[in-house]
Amino acid sequence: MVNKISSSEFAKEIRKCSLEMVYNAKASHIGGALSMADIIAVLYNDVLTIYPESPDNEDRDRFLLSKGHACVSLYAALALKGFFPVEELKTYAQDGSRLLSHSSHYVPGVEISAGSLGHALSVSVGVSIAAKRKKADWKTYCLISDGELDEGSNWEAILLAPQLKLDNLILIVDYNKIQSLGSVKDVIDLHPLADKFNAFRWETSEVDGHDHDALKNVFNKSITANGKPKVIIAHTVKGKGVDFMENKLLWHYKSPDKEQFEKAIDQINNQK
Repeated sequence: MVNKISSSEFAKEIRKCSLEMVYNAKASHIGGALSMADIIAVLYNDVLTIYPESPDNEDRDRFLLSKGHACVSLYAALALKGFFPVEELKTYAQDGSRLLSHSSHYVPGVEISAGSLGHALSVSVGVSIAAKRKKADWKTYCLISDGELDEGSNWEAILLAPQLKLDNLILIVDYNKIQSLGSVKDVIDLHPLADKFNAFRWETSEVDGHDHDALKNVFNKSITANGKPKVIIAHTVKGKGVDFMENKLLWHYKSPDKEQFEKAIDQINNQK
């Protein structure tokens, strides 16, 4: 478990652990895991109310990862925060491991199993309704991918949340602009994304998804009880932190070889 460190240092550890898991398992989805690493670091270091020794504590904030294929960043954060031993990360995607290659709710701290895209936001709406009915103070945070917004189920949830005045719901879009088989612009162009959310009556913010101070500020503003659900459109870079992975579609599925892995780790270690 890491001691309290800055969110920037925490993000570096998340990135290194994520790379190690993907490399050792010869797995995929490292590009999307790296794009959301800073968001995960800020959330788990500075924003969420969490209880690592009691993951099901009723007072916890709920974090639901919808892009479950990028779960290595979440697993890394949870292990580093003490939800389960860091050594267990070595079992990622191995036979018999609970650390499946898509996020599994059997892992302490993981709220929902994810793999089929477009589900977690709808579940988050239900969780937020439950909090309102219980008059509970905890918040629900949901992180989705940009390509995932091609799924119609998301837009049903986006319609419903403001109707129910779910101002305890915070949606984060990892807007790295590359999905599995091409650029978001070429597959289904989401632009202008902020205007779409504004039209659906959400309180909308846009932020550099790698600027930790900006992320902290926008998360602090998002807890306002003003009757509106909040969406944070985080502009990110697929493969962020490793120069030969950045903005490359190839790294949605490709696994690094030994030379690439060592080069990636070296780059992250040398980042200020």
